[in-house]
Amino acid sequence: MKKDEVGALIRKIGIIPAIRVSNGPDAHFAAEAVTRSGIPIVEITMTVPGALDLISHLVKHDPNTVVGAGTVLDIDTARRCADAGACFITAPEFNLDIVNFAAKEQLTVAPGALTPTEVIAAWRAGADFIKVFPCSLIGGEKYIKALHTSVPDIPLIAAGGINQQTASHYIVSGATAIGVGSELIPSEAIARRQTRRIRELAQRFLGFVKQGRERAEEIKRNTVVLKYEGTEDCEQPLP
Repeated sequence: MKKDEVGALIRKIGIIPAIRVSNGPDAHFAAEAVTRSGIPIVEITMTVPGALDLISHLVKHDPNTVVGAGTVLDIDTARRCADAGACFITAPEFNLDIVNFAAKEQLTVAPGALTPTEVIAAWRAGADFIKVFPCSLIGGEKYIKALHTSVPDIPLIAAGGINQQTASHYIVSGATAIGVGSELIPSEAIARRQTRRIRELAQRFLGFVKQGRERAEEIKRNTVVLKYEGTEDCEQPLP
């Protein structure tokens, strides 16, 4: 899938499920369970044993799924992820070398950033999205709203501590997408191979994104901008 198609799909779905488990078989089950539940996107973090092999397998056997690599911290790892077939790369930090590499290889990239300075620097460097991490520890959706208000043209992916109670609020506040891990793919559901439970959670989160977007549009429609018709004191003619 081409870079612009990957970006468009992330914007459309609004969810990036992150797989972060302790063994390969669990990661394989989790990835297939969530991508067959209506979310054709999955991020395999580099903390998963055999992550590169799993990315390669998913890319080869499920061409309709956008498979990405997460927690990519250096250029060598980024290169191996690209060789494995990853369509996008995310990280908890902003690494200029990785952003430049992704641009050269036509990969979608979402570096991590927290402060407005980091967000703007990563965007100016050529990032496709900015992953704001960890959201829940620094004000949650209120922080995303403050960032979005300041830099409305920068697509933000809110990640870190997002759950069923807060998911739609992040979208209303201006997040283009949300990154979700264990709240979408619980460790218990993975251990017990509860495909139906993961499917239900996937549908719920898709619903939260939809609700959030509808609410954001409603707020936008109902926002009235009043035009001041008077004259400021400083504009009054001098006597």
